[in-house]
Amino acid sequence: MCKILYKEDGNFQEGALILVDKPLRWTSFDVVNKIRWCLKTVCGKIKVGHAGTLDPLATGLVIVCTGRWTKQIESYMAEEKEYIATIRFGATTPSYDLETEPEGSFSYAHIDLPYLEGVLKQFKGVISQVPPVYSAIRVDGDRAYKKARKGTEIEMPVREVVIKELEIEELTLPEVRLRIVCSKGTYIRSLAHDIGKACNSGAYLAGLRRIGSGEFRVEDANKMEDLVAFLQTKL
Repeated sequence: MCKILYKEDGNFQEGALILVDKPLRWTSFDVVNKIRWCLKTVCGKIKVGHAGTLDPLATGLVIVCTGRWTKQIESYMAEEKEYIATIRFGATTPSYDLETEPEGSFSYAHIDLPYLEGVLKQFKGVISQVPPVYSAIRVDGDRAYKKARKGTEIEMPVREVVIKELEIEELTLPEVRLRIVCSKGTYIRSLAHDIGKACNSGAYLAGLRRIGSGEFRVEDANKMEDLVAFLQTKL
């Protein structure tokens, strides 16, 4: 049974909020585009948008709004986000995740639970963060990742973000699984990279799942295949 929150019962033009569990390798736009395509046969032209981009190599909660509820997107985007992140020590990547190939070789033999807990303390609260060059941020009018793929040198702007909670769920070297609650605009890839440096090693993001956004939880979200089947057969 698909869960769809309506402002007006059954009226997607008036506005609906749909929670989606984004599949691996889908972009957030892929999710929006698929829902828009499913709705256009019965609703015609309709506004559909999402409240917060999730990288293709991440899975989990994406909030989708339709019709007049798209006006609420900015407020949903401003909410705190919660993630489960898997960080792998021993190498780095240019993208800070698995979009690009690991490079280098860094020791992690010195990292144990007490050591890592001590390092993570410096990442709680308000921190300065440099977004990855492989990101959708605009630099001089173009997306940073487009410049990075061409080999162009880019100076990314420093930003302040808030890490409210940062907890170790499991440490099985070379990987650690963290639960993170953070502000809008936080790049977990950059956090993984910076943690690696702070540990006198190297690290990158090996896996990411968004499990919460504001009051919404991924366990209440629709699987994409179930949602598509519902929209195609029930409307």
